[in-house]
Amino acid sequence: MAALDVVKNYYECFNQKDWNGMLALVSPDIRHEPNQGEARIGIEKFTAFVHHMDESYDEKLTEMVFFSEPSGQRVAVEFVVNGIYKKAEEGLPAATHQTYVVPAAAFLEVTDGKISRVTTYYNLPLWIKAVSE
Repeated sequence: MAALDVVKNYYECFNQKDWNGMLALVSPDIRHEPNQGEARIGIEKFTAFVHHMDESYDEKLTEMVFFSEPSGQRVAVEFVVNGIYKKAEEGLPAATHQTYVVPAAAFLEVTDGKISRVTTYYNLPLWIKAVSE
């Protein structure tokens, strides 16, 4: 399966909250580089992150635009995150099921048919403003 197809399937699973389907598309040694903080290495840490995010946020991605490069290993995707903040995170505002809409992007690398790296970017101050109003 081409890298672009793998990544599209990954995000389809995300939007359907099919965590097992999503995790099946990532490499056992996945490198997850979040907007803030240290990278997570390995499927165990990434799985824990996915489940933690599911507890704290209810998100759907829209306006997705995918880009791939000639080697077919890297894919970029731009999207809008439409979410509900369900459970407070340490150091962030209290969660009262506030809704938010923020632009974001991700850069993914696919190795041997599995996603081996996910790097995500979004504007955290914009998100904080959205859930604080």
